[in-house]
Amino acid sequence: MAKDYPLSTQDGPPSDVERIKIESNYLRGTIAETLEDPITAGIPDDDNRLMKFHGSYLQDDRDVRNERQKQKLEPAYQFMVRVRAAGGVVSADQWLVMDEIANLYANGSLKLTTRQSFQMHGVLKWNMKKTIKEINQALMETLAACGDVNRNVMCSPNPYASEIHLEVYEWAQKLSQYLSPQTRAYHEIWLDDEKVVDSSIKEEDVEPIYGPTYLPRKFKIGLAVPPSNDVDVYSQDLGFIAIVENHKLQGFNVSVGGGMGSTHGDKKTYPQIGRIIGFCQPEQIIDVAEKIVTIQRDFGNRSVRKNARFKYTIDKRGIPWLIDELHTRLGWELQPARFFQFDHNRDRYGWVKGLSNQWHFTLFIQNGRIKDWEQYPLMTGLREIAKIHTGDFRLTPNQNLIIGNISETIKPQIEALIQQYGLTDGKHHTALRRNSMACVAFPTCGLAMAESERYLPALLDKIDVILDEAGLREEEIVIRMSGCPNGCSRPALAEIGFIGKAPGKYNVYLGGGFTGDRLNKLYRENIGEAEILSELKPIIHHYAKERLEKERFGDFVIRTGYVKEVHSGLDFHDE
Repeated sequence: MAKDYPLSTQDGPPSDVERIKIESNYLRGTIAETLEDPITAGIPDDDNRLMKFHGSYLQDDRDVRNERQKQKLEPAYQFMVRVRAAGGVVSADQWLVMDEIANLYANGSLKLTTRQSFQMHGVLKWNMKKTIKEINQALMETLAACGDVNRNVMCSPNPYASEIHLEVYEWAQKLSQYLSPQTRAYHEIWLDDEKVVDSSIKEEDVEPIYGPTYLPRKFKIGLAVPPSNDVDVYSQDLGFIAIVENHKLQGFNVSVGGGMGSTHGDKKTYPQIGRIIGFCQPEQIIDVAEKIVTIQRDFGNRSVRKNARFKYTIDKRGIPWLIDELHTRLGWELQPARFFQFDHNRDRYGWVKGLSNQWHFTLFIQNGRIKDWEQYPLMTGLREIAKIHTGDFRLTPNQNLIIGNISETIKPQIEALIQQYGLTDGKHHTALRRNSMACVAFPTCGLAMAESERYLPALLDKIDVILDEAGLREEEIVIRMSGCPNGCSRPALAEIGFIGKAPGKYNVYLGGGFTGDRLNKLYRENIGEAEILSELKPIIHHYAKERLEKERFGDFVIRTGYVKEVHSGLDFHDE
């Protein structure tokens, strides 16, 4: 049985969430009974905390919140449902199932998340069980898509390298499966215990890795394949960087302690980038991941949740402590880290030929939203492609979509549908827009302080004008927006980052690394659109005129003194 966390490592008594978990009987709580309650479309807070482990959050439509309050109606409660699919790879049949569920039970759209998973909004309580059951019937699941466990394991889906990508993807799948919660609660509540589970799992050791209180906070793992850092491996609690020599996967460099979230005004919270602590063989990756997770289980802060991520556990005790603890638990030592180099974190748009004469087409999906617009029937086009597609679909870490493994024989039909529905690789957009990301924010996210997904395209329209004036239309600059400092779109790594502060107001950050290896720095605080544009315009023109050869925007603003260089979250708030 997994040992419980040592209270001596905490800053105080366990938080209320720890009580909820320990009283939940391995994530059951009263969810089953709550779903049957016809009086309200909502659920009690304790059950909502547990619902996260099952892949869902209770939300409400904030666009109508005030009006419903005036009418003395309860909020327009609805659920967000997230699917866990390691590496973001799904079959054409699975795509069709997600499309059908989104239109039948949700708001008619799919969100491709920054962690390579599907997210649906607008699912009513009465449809939750049907939604999750149908997802499971398509051999997908929502378990551990949220909650204090290891989340969806990210992996570079880009198909331009070799068989190495397939090998790394297989390790991502193994990690995801190995670290999945073992509780039977998911199958009892949502699937009427239909799914066959391992009969060797006994009640007393139902969670051999996590224990009855699971982790102190969420935990994120990503696998990168240089030269692409599309998974933003330094933002992960645990990152594995593939080391390839002589066209063979030698193993992985291990990065620890990344994380994007912070709290406005609280300098004890900050984004952090991962630090490389060594190298392991491919067959050692599961052992390393398990031991790292158990270290966080045993030493993570269970008193103050905003200080509970793995980055704080490490920063409180130091990297040498972590390495010693890891080696003790492993019973062997990591090797010295090996050389690698990242040169981008973007996607490669359009047609790319891969292995065995298979083709891949990468679509630009603005902010990851799959739906039909009046002049752009994106969802319908992808549905028609999925009906004839014999390969797969790959959700990228940049919220884009790869139609993958297209055979030579079917390629003309896929190309014809791409043309018929006007599906775009985004090459007519500025390079800035192609390197943009935004989280959902309003109207569904309860944490949002400002718009993000709905606003960033309009802001980019105005910034694009400045880029055209400066002759920088094809200059790649990483730009990201988040509606709050939780940072789901990883804005702290962007060359230009916006983090919502209040409706219409954002903190502007500059100087992140183009390859995701450096944090940015606060440049202007709490400003609106007019100020954003007036601040960025002279900087962009300055960059156009005085940049060095091949100098990236993030490097330029540091060299020319707009912001200081930040390589550690411990320096993020320094003046």
